[in-house]
Amino acid sequence: MRYKFIATSIISLTLVAITAFYWQPILWILVLLLPIIGLGVHDLYQHKHTLKRNFPVLGMLRYIMEDLRPKIYQYFIESETDGRPINRMFRSIVYQRAKGALSTNPFGTKMNVYETGYEWANHSIMALDHHDLDPHPRVMVGGPDCKQPYSSSILNVSAMSFGALSTNATLALNGGAKKGDFAHNTGEGSISPYHLKHGGDLIWQIGTGYFGCRNADGTFNDEMFQEKALLDNVKMIEIKLSQGAKPGHGGILPAEKNTPEIAKIRAVMPHTRVDSPPTHKSFSNPIEMMNFIKKLRDLSDGKPVGFKLCVGNKLEFTDLCIAMHQTGIKPDFITVDGGEGGTGAAPLEFSNSIGMPLKDALAFVYDMLRSYDLKKDIRIFASGKILTGFHMFRAFALGADACYSARGMMLSLGCIQALECHSNKCPTGIATQKAELVKGLNVEDKINRVAKFHGATVNSFVEFMGATGVNSIAQIKRHHVYRRVSQSKIKTYAEIYPQVKRGEFA
Repeated sequence: MRYKFIATSIISLTLVAITAFYWQPILWILVLLLPIIGLGVHDLYQHKHTLKRNFPVLGMLRYIMEDLRPKIYQYFIESETDGRPINRMFRSIVYQRAKGALSTNPFGTKMNVYETGYEWANHSIMALDHHDLDPHPRVMVGGPDCKQPYSSSILNVSAMSFGALSTNATLALNGGAKKGDFAHNTGEGSISPYHLKHGGDLIWQIGTGYFGCRNADGTFNDEMFQEKALLDNVKMIEIKLSQGAKPGHGGILPAEKNTPEIAKIRAVMPHTRVDSPPTHKSFSNPIEMMNFIKKLRDLSDGKPVGFKLCVGNKLEFTDLCIAMHQTGIKPDFITVDGGEGGTGAAPLEFSNSIGMPLKDALAFVYDMLRSYDLKKDIRIFASGKILTGFHMFRAFALGADACYSARGMMLSLGCIQALECHSNKCPTGIATQKAELVKGLNVEDKINRVAKFHGATVNSFVEFMGATGVNSIAQIKRHHVYRRVSQSKIKTYAEIYPQVKRGEFA
């Protein structure tokens, strides 16, 4: 093919030269021909791509089609229910609720209700009118040692850092949180001016890199932490042990996203790739971790302090429960992030094959806290593909007190699941730092959409709960949710995840 390209190029140029001798306008074809030949010559002499060297010009088509493949699949091939990571059915419902558009479903379910894994809740013949239920249920977070308990919405913005997200995306999420009266988790990238402009409630996440409260060597800085923790906007502090998409790996901020502004906020060097360590330097065992929780609570003047983790080794979580008993120090909340959680950048093996999925992890954490008689003082937040009212109901049945949503909130901003989060080329201006892309995201419009998505999703949960005959989150139990475990066999969550006795290990 290399020689065919060379021969074709020579013949083409020769024919143009001969024809031009009789008809000069033919020379205009060189405007198209010369760039093609130039591209082919470049392909011949480059050493990175064998396919291009062997098939000059034509080899480029492979890379063009590879880039187009996800778009073609998403828009022309995938069904309503088989898209990944978020299928079209759920993307559509988020878009509709964010826009305040009609979100009812015509012609029945698109799901195969006889497929193994299908889940549902049974309704009650004594269903409750949702107008008689609390339209904005909330949960109080704060144990015995907390001086400033926080009344949290049951649905909040999950951890997404400024840096991973753009300025306008961060502004819109915080403005939406303010308008809808729910909380905005900062992610481990610390508190930026864009988290503060609209005055939305913040959950400040402290990751292993201690961004925004770190010394030059990456260790924790008490004074920097206290300065931010005492801000009125900061309602809770969350220590990040791990996240579902890449537990045991630490966060990644690509160099192209690490602008001088972001570097200043995080207290790191600009234009460098920033990897958070996989573990914390401030503690190395469960007892030290409990003492660190107390330290942060004291420095923040008694605000709720908790931790986030993707469950891995079960014995390690049991050790945490034992440490709570031994020290008398308890977190005010625990965020359980499922292995199906999302991220802007993670190695494939970590995204696909490490970390316990949300439902299994949630049931386990609740059962362990209950068995050690700790649950009464600790709230559980669930995170991992929470997009609809049923997803919330399902999480509450397994022991959650409140939920986070990351990708749902991103979709409400206009995310089209382009899967470019890691490349700094997000076409919707959400997961990028390129000014020309960020500019296209209208903050005021997206504030309204975020608030509408939150309000409509909470409302859908309340309606769903009423249909089951339940009038409060505390009454939602595992026997309310069913799963088809085979073509002819059905089990409730109570059968799949049998509960332990309260105080069994206390």
